[in-house]
Amino acid sequence: MLPSTNNRRPIITHENPKSPISEAYRTLRTNIQFSAIDDELRVIMVTSAGPGEGKSTTLTNLAVAYAQADMKVVVIDADLRKPTMHHTFAVTNRWGLTSILSGQAQLSEVVQHTYVNNLSLITSGPIPPNPSEMLASKRMTALLEELKKVFDIILVDAPPTLAVTDSQIVATKCDGVLLVVDSGKVKRDMAIKAKANLDHVKARILGVVLNNMDRKNAESYYYYYYGADESKK
Repeated sequence: MLPSTNNRRPIITHENPKSPISEAYRTLRTNIQFSAIDDELRVIMVTSAGPGEGKSTTLTNLAVAYAQADMKVVVIDADLRKPTMHHTFAVTNRWGLTSILSGQAQLSEVVQHTYVNNLSLITSGPIPPNPSEMLASKRMTALLEELKKVFDIILVDAPPTLAVTDSQIVATKCDGVLLVVDSGKVKRDMAIKAKANLDHVKARILGVVLNNMDRKNAESYYYYYYGADESKK
């Protein structure tokens, strides 16, 4: 039995596209597009330093922002240890990314349409005993190349950088990385270490998204984008 769509998690850019927060996500989308003047940015990974910083929320809202710009978007849940995307979109997770990487399914069998126009989803699939090895595989690389033939933007939800090496592995296969940091939760040295881990594999860090910033006359749950050069300061 498929999950009920009544159980899906609200995505603010879809539910309330005129809100200030939705506008912040559109600004994030625009900043990414401007940073790709000379380079192709088709595959973008979103990660964080630790859990609970809002990386998956950032990714889903950014995905909707791209879809609203009439771009064909696919979200890949590459958090093979603690997947959440099937809950967000209230779809089945009986098959997904691990089904493709293990040779148990074809791409056409696992891509699911969502209730958002132009937005498709590949859930994680059954949790495997060897997430890092699967993500590092040649099949993962081939999958991303195949998806580029169909979709304009591929957004990859990866595990927190400090928790496991999975995100570093995935970063090497992507055109760019967004690092999400909860300003009220993560200490500076942890954020710096997360960035260092990505730098170690020569990942292209597009910028840092700070959320939960406490600013007067501003939303308490707001996102700010800083270009790659600023993130190095």
